[in-house]
Amino acid sequence: MFFYGHPQNRFWKVLAAIFAEIVPTAIPEKKALLAKHHIALWDVIASCDIKGSSDASIENVVANDLSVILNGAKIRRIFVNGKTAEKYYQKYIEPQTGIKAVCLPSTSPANAAWKTERLIEVWREELITAIQGETNE
Repeated sequence: MFFYGHPQNRFWKVLAAIFAEIVPTAIPEKKALLAKHHIALWDVIASCDIKGSSDASIENVVANDLSVILNGAKIRRIFVNGKTAEKYYQKYIEPQTGIKAVCLPSTSPANAAWKTERLIEVWREELITAIQGETNE
């Protein structure tokens, strides 16, 4: 399994639309899309207890150690995919890194209030703004 592998999650559709790419389906295609656009992708949570796919049931969280990525790559911005990721990032990771994350609306199918087109619009605005900020620094 690779990140956002559930067929109903819109992450790969959103990312592909932002960069005018074909939606990747196989793991090597997904990795290639990320690499082409200089995106590192990692989970906030390394492990936890969860009932089904209910974020509200998350317990016994063990956060990922992002220092491996942060020390080995030139990471300029951190984005989190939804409020749950933001909550756990702020609680477990931000105190160690000192880096604030930008919370983007979740691409999960549970976030039905957000249509795919609106997700693309908001994600594009945030990512392109971040990229343009990097070229101006």
